[in-house]
Amino acid sequence: MKRFLVTYLAPGSVIDEWKKTAPEKRKAAEEKMQSDWKKWMSDHAHIFVDKGAGVGKTRRVTAQANAGARNDIMLYAVVQAESHEAAAKMFEDHPHLGIPSASIEIMEIHALPGM
Repeated sequence: MKRFLVTYLAPGSVIDEWKKTAPEKRKAAEEKMQSDWKKWMSDHAHIFVDKGAGVGKTRRVTAQANAGARNDIMLYAVVQAESHEAAAKMFEDHPHLGIPSASIEIMEIHALPGM
């Protein structure tokens, strides 16, 4: 089995707008998504090597600076599958895709000797 890094993304602008939603409407939608997410995770538990976690604020380090930055990555996980296509297909119905403009990226992990 091959291993794949999965990143769950949503544009920062979408998240910023969502935070402006009325609290009662937002709470109900978030509870539904959490319930759908838990069911999806339970149904697909066998594919996970590392269920991952949410990620926080970003720091970008370049040769010129070490500074705060922003990207669209919200969470990550590591899964196993026979192929890249098979791994991607498993995520086609993921609840994360209910977030406007959200996406899920799946990248094969290649071992690097000596690292």
